[in-house]
Amino acid sequence: MIRVLEKQIADKIAAGEVIERPVSIIKELVENSIDAGATSVIVEIKKGGKSYIRVTDNGSGIQSEDVDKAFLRHATSKIQVAKDLDSIETLGFRGEALASICAVTRTELLTKTEDDKAGTRVVLHGGEVISKQPTGCPDGTTIIVTDLFYNTPARLKFMKNDAAESSMIIDLVSQIALAYNDIAFRLINNGNVLFSTTGDGNRRNIIGRIFPSIDINNLVPIEHQMEDMSITGYISTPTISRPGKNGQIFFVNGRVVNSKVIDKGITEGYRERLFEGRHPIAFLFLNLEASKLDVNIHPNKKEVRFNEERVVEEFIADGIISSLSMKEAVVRVSNIFKETTVLEDDFLVREEQVDVKNIMSTNQPFTKNSEPEPIVFNTQQIELPKTNVQEDFSITIDEPIFKPFDFDEMAILGTIFNTYIMATDDDSFYLIDQHAAHERIFYEKLVGEYENDEKLHQPILLPIILDVDIAMKEGDSHWLTILSEMGFTIEAFGQNSYRISEIPTFMDLIEAEDFVKDFTYNIDKNTDLKNSVIINKLIMKSCKSAVKANDHLNDEEVKSLIKDLKQCINPFSCPHGRPTFIKLSKYEIERLFKRA
Repeated sequence: MIRVLEKQIADKIAAGEVIERPVSIIKELVENSIDAGATSVIVEIKKGGKSYIRVTDNGSGIQSEDVDKAFLRHATSKIQVAKDLDSIETLGFRGEALASICAVTRTELLTKTEDDKAGTRVVLHGGEVISKQPTGCPDGTTIIVTDLFYNTPARLKFMKNDAAESSMIIDLVSQIALAYNDIAFRLINNGNVLFSTTGDGNRRNIIGRIFPSIDINNLVPIEHQMEDMSITGYISTPTISRPGKNGQIFFVNGRVVNSKVIDKGITEGYRERLFEGRHPIAFLFLNLEASKLDVNIHPNKKEVRFNEERVVEEFIADGIISSLSMKEAVVRVSNIFKETTVLEDDFLVREEQVDVKNIMSTNQPFTKNSEPEPIVFNTQQIELPKTNVQEDFSITIDEPIFKPFDFDEMAILGTIFNTYIMATDDDSFYLIDQHAAHERIFYEKLVGEYENDEKLHQPILLPIILDVDIAMKEGDSHWLTILSEMGFTIEAFGQNSYRISEIPTFMDLIEAEDFVKDFTYNIDKNTDLKNSVIINKLIMKSCKSAVKANDHLNDEEVKSLIKDLKQCINPFSCPHGRPTFIKLSKYEIERLFKRA
């Protein structure tokens, strides 16, 4: 027998799709605050949000006559017709959030619009209105949620401990505070203020304030734009990396999302700049026309689908490559000799970690003889000291200071140890690893030859004889073609031998022989030689043996090497991820001599 479920049962089932745990409630309520135009949002939780959640904003509020409708399922002010779903520009739009929250909690709403003389207070238990009455309250909305899943106790067993649930909420609010840097956020946990932002728009300071484990001095801005798509944010220099992707947060049109497309764009942008298995820190804010993506593919809107995935991947990669070409992205000596990796869970703000230096370098305004608000962590209270500074105090970094690296500004000083080239510009000293630089040049020229239609090669007086194993001989049709594509002229010469009569123009005889031998050694019977990515990796492995080792370079050879490095797509690292050069700033040198 088919039955139509009672409203309360249907609401509980529907709530299970939207409200998985306390962080789901926080997400829905904070997104509603943002959609309401709030410039200040306060989030307070107790016991991981299982017993108490309060979200207060100064947004537009709900008109008294609309309060009842706000708790009905599929009641929303954000869409009107089906066509609106094709270009959603608000964070919420389904009209399920409040109805779902109320169905499995005890909920209290206080709200007031600017035009109303008084506010409205509504109390609901399990979706049923218990009371509704006028009340005095400021403009905006406050929602208090208690006793999560009190009427569906089976769901409680899926909750994690208080600390774990709190961590998820802290992570979420931190991300949203980054996305909406013009909104002041405050997060309170069990009566303790974990962090607050000023809403002044300085995203770098917010990163430093919320994530003290990240050295913001090693973040470079990314700003890239094409016709109807833009990306901004901050990414780490190759000096800073992590074993996992926990240091990456993505936003699409202001929405925190998980995205394999953005993942691929980052991987491509950092290709050959990091060692395999390492991942950069990335705070990326992607914006594009709402009609070019679908945000309605996940119940909690955690994922989006792009209409043109490959275009987005390439756009992100190009933006990253451009940012990593900045002078500030060059590896600094000071970062090589200090620990540059952090534990996976350090990315979450943790109550027990109190960093006084980080607190003092925030955007918290200080004025003369003012008494700053104490910041409390657990049972330990830290009083921020009075200051004699009259103007507002904040640590900021002037973004115009960032400019592309210019090889023409470098003055070559000479070489040391037949390995490192010394150079300077107006404010830094550089050491260039001539072998890593040559490897980068060598690799890019080989790949370029492989991809070019016109092959450039030079005849050699004495041919190179290449001996291979029997198994290699059997499958030679593939790898012979690949070597030919790189500029080698090679033909069979005896039972298991080959004769090379011409080599690429940029190689000398020893380099060419070493490369070909190493290339064939790296091929096995399972190698897919039709895959261009695998071919590039074979080239990467094989060119290392061909790089000059401990060769003395005269002045002209040094200049030629630097000129070739300048022409590289990625002159900052060898194909394996090692830096081609490092820098020591004038200030760092002065500190070494205790002049600063």
